[in-house]
Amino acid sequence: MENTILVIETIISNPAIRSGHPIIAGTTLRVQDVAESLRFSGYSPEEIAQHYQLTLAQVHAALAYYFDHQAAIDQQIEADIALIRQAQEQGFGQQPPMIFA
Repeated sequence: MENTILVIETIISNPAIRSGHPIIAGTTLRVQDVAESLRFSGYSPEEIAQHYQLTLAQVHAALAYYFDHQAAIDQQIEADIALIRQAQEQGFGQQPPMIFA
């Protein structure tokens, strides 16, 4: 008897959406965002589902994808953190000083 591979089409990638990063189908939420919520905020899958208004199945699909591709996604997370730090060092996102006339 031959095995049948069942595909869960919850995680998609489209170059026109979020630069082609893997997202949860029907949303623009990246798998990376879900992984960051788990890793850095310590949210449970139930809390992530509630926060992002997802089903628990969507959260678990995103986390399964993350754990299957953890090295690449962690590398992207680190690159994003480095970009944010660089922008902060250059003063981006800071309020300009008030000028009094």
